[in-house]
Amino acid sequence: MDKFITKIVLNGIVVIPLLMWFAGASFISAMIAAVALAVIAYLLGDQIILRASNNTIATIADAVLAIVFLWVVAYFMNWTINLIQLVTIALVLGVVEAFFHRFLQKAPR
Repeated sequence: MDKFITKIVLNGIVVIPLLMWFAGASFISAMIAAVALAVIAYLLGDQIILRASNNTIATIADAVLAIVFLWVVAYFMNWTINLIQLVTIALVLGVVEAFFHRFLQKAPR
């Protein structure tokens, strides 16, 4: 459970302020998007892909997931965010994810 909470906090630190800055999202809507992204990325990227592959593959998968997920959310929330901004969020998040994956791989299960 500590790993899951850590994932949510790390994603929130990156995603919330960047969504507020780039998309003009409110804090609440950015927080909901960040938590939803963290849950999906934890289940898919950290529990399935990371265990079946390696840090690089899982990090790339998390970044692609972030772009697609945030693009869909931005569409439904009427946020004005472009592909460059989405990629920027995904790149920053990817760096954080790479360190998080190392932590997960070294931590006892």
